[in-house]
Amino acid sequence: MRIALTGSSGLIGKALARSLRADGHDLVRFVRREPTRAGEVRWDPAAGYVDPSGLRGCDAVVHLAGAGVGDHRWTDAYKREIRDSRVLGTAAVARAMAALDTPPPVLVSGSAVGYYGDTGSRAVDEDAPAGTGFLPSVTVEWEAAAAPAREAGIRTVFARTGLVVAGAGGAWAKLFPIFKAGLGGRLGSGDQYWSYISLEDEVAALRHLIVTPSLSGPVNLTAPEPLTNREVTEAMGRVLRRPTVFAVPAPVMRLALGEFAEDVLGSQRVLPARLSASGFVFRHPGIEESIRAALA
Repeated sequence: MRIALTGSSGLIGKALARSLRADGHDLVRFVRREPTRAGEVRWDPAAGYVDPSGLRGCDAVVHLAGAGVGDHRWTDAYKREIRDSRVLGTAAVARAMAALDTPPPVLVSGSAVGYYGDTGSRAVDEDAPAGTGFLPSVTVEWEAAAAPAREAGIRTVFARTGLVVAGAGGAWAKLFPIFKAGLGGRLGSGDQYWSYISLEDEVAALRHLIVTPSLSGPVNLTAPEPLTNREVTEAMGRVLRRPTVFAVPAPVMRLALGEFAEDVLGSQRVLPARLSASGFVFRHPGIEESIRAALA
């Protein structure tokens, strides 16, 4: 296949690009700078510009670009960057695809389980409504921005991804050094649910979305059984053979992280109902398997 990809410099994008290339697929990488090598095409999401030559003849577009939610403290300016990098980029890609005489047949657009907000101990699937707060509102706009593609008859899938268990990037990579040093522990009460997925399963699931015609709309990319932060903490201790006696009280997290702390302390018990029903098989359905895969 010939596949166009945004966000190829990020954790998931890099892993997806490696996987696709290893299997002989032709990859078109959209970059914000001037292209310097074969297979690169220019785009400017803030300006709404996408070079259409990178989309012509593609069998799929995978759009993963967006500013990292946990990369900086949530100032008003950075919250605007989180929102704009997702909404403006998605709108640009969707409009460019819709404008082609023969557009790529499928758009897999990045999204997040942040759509559901704090679900407490209640398990939710793709039929659940949006939550309240900053991240749910951003995610609603993010998905709505793909409307031009959907209206043009392009199969559009929203990959609502959970916490990706990886050793070389993302939030989990920040946890490993702390736990390896024996300083790991629960965050807040530890009762909040974490909906996670191994990086290998994330990549496999994205590829599954590309080639499964029955899937459109939101699809949760999370492991089958979400766990509480306390259970994840205990699993990290078992795999790394380190104590997990330390805990970070909620007030300390709020002081350190500001508004973002509310999302870290919030609970999201999200189930991958549509992914599982479509026949996808997880390589790492459990947390210990996911942790070991990340360490490997």
